[in-house]
Amino acid sequence: MQALLVLLSIAALSLLASSRVLDPGRFPALARLAASGFLFLLLGILLGPSVVGLLTPGNLEGLRPLVALGLGTAGVILGLNLEPRLLRLLPRPVYSAALAHAGSAFLFVALPLVAPLLLAFKLPPQSAVGAAALLGAAASLSSGHFAVLAYRAGRMDRARGLGVALLTMLDDAVGLGVLALALVLSAASHVGEGLGLVCLAVLLGVMCGALLAFLTHSLKDLAELTTVTLGGVALVAGAAAYLRVSALLAGVACGATLALVGGRTAERVSRALGRVERPSFLVLVFLVGCGVHARDWGAWALVPGFVGLRFLGKVLGGKLAQKLAGSALELPPRLGYALIAQGGLALCLVAEYGMLVPGGLSQRVLDVVVVGAVANELLAGQAFRQVLTPTPATARAPRPDVEVAT
Repeated sequence: MQALLVLLSIAALSLLASSRVLDPGRFPALARLAASGFLFLLLGILLGPSVVGLLTPGNLEGLRPLVALGLGTAGVILGLNLEPRLLRLLPRPVYSAALAHAGSAFLFVALPLVAPLLLAFKLPPQSAVGAAALLGAAASLSSGHFAVLAYRAGRMDRARGLGVALLTMLDDAVGLGVLALALVLSAASHVGEGLGLVCLAVLLGVMCGALLAFLTHSLKDLAELTTVTLGGVALVAGAAAYLRVSALLAGVACGATLALVGGRTAERVSRALGRVERPSFLVLVFLVGCGVHARDWGAWALVPGFVGLRFLGKVLGGKLAQKLAGSALELPPRLGYALIAQGGLALCLVAEYGMLVPGGLSQRVLDVVVVGAVANELLAGQAFRQVLTPTPATARAPRPDVEVAT
């Protein structure tokens, strides 16, 4: 009963945070914390077993189906964003720029952290490489919510804000690819079986996506469409949890299939899912926070390296991305400072890894990424000011819309 009351309270808070009560114009600081999920993540850590203990490990075990449902929902929404027609319209420099900043952060984190995982924690080489790769994947992800809030508030040019948001959306593919690789290496007793489980998750998602496209094709009523959509999301997440395969990857495959074959139906399904996206995401973030073991000193020892190396990788990767994007994409100066916020997908990656590869190593990876995400969110607010501050070169440059008489 206590766990149910806590969960209902969090669900009510997530609905409140998703409403217009937290208007950025009225409560900017609180709205920013709620928009990133940072507030719910901290609440989960506080109420979880390792701090206050309002939710016990047994409670969290009973809530695993809810975590799977949240991961499946996040996956379907990500897959729907992979609109093939829009992706084909993007020029190649945009993909190069996204790969530059995501790949730089991945390499800056994954390569140096292999050494302490091997030497200090005495891990087998395959496990150490898999854990370092997953830490790198989480580090490669960024969130564009600071840029979105800035251009909505009129503090950043809209084209630049959308440019940052586009780059951060594309780097999600890097994280999902590395998650699939980590599950192939670690989710089964040998690589072949792990590959089979990942393929099964993708096949399950494709089948559910095709079924959802068929069921929603002729639906006109919005309420009926929403009900069928939520049923389809529950089906793919529940089936993945039952088969013990990745609900996140199955959801991505489901959403991508629907976007590919659903036509205009995919747009209406996306709008229907948009109604539950925020509250379901915030509840998921809270549950991820509950899973943190705050007293694992080994994880705390890795956090400074994770945060510092990621910061350096993002700043240098941002410079490289600006050069590669060229005139194909409007980007702000000091792009790397706009990419410090880590985003919710990083939490989804480690939560999925922890569910499918239980043990001390996956728990430590989750602790490092969650605490690192909190630190990165705190750093991101200060770092983003560097993006809004004009550089000396741009401050002296004449405005392009001002004609000079000669």
